[in-house]
Amino acid sequence: MRITVDIDAETLAAIQKETGLKKSPAIRKAAVDYVEDLRKKRFLRKVLEGRTDYGITNEELEDLGSYDAD
Repeated sequence: MRITVDIDAETLAAIQKETGLKKSPAIRKAAVDYVEDLRKKRFLRKVLEGRTDYGITNEELEDLGSYDAD
């Protein structure tokens, strides 16, 4: 689907720099990555609140090694 988006030049430049892509592909990647990040955070919040049947304890998770929690 094609849409028109108003975005300031500074934000677009930052997105292009971070993704290494040109205009449209950079915006598309930023949007996809944003939604994926939200889903990961929502899942993690549910796990930490005990609202899932995720079958691993915090200690077991920590034993698996370090992870990047950006």
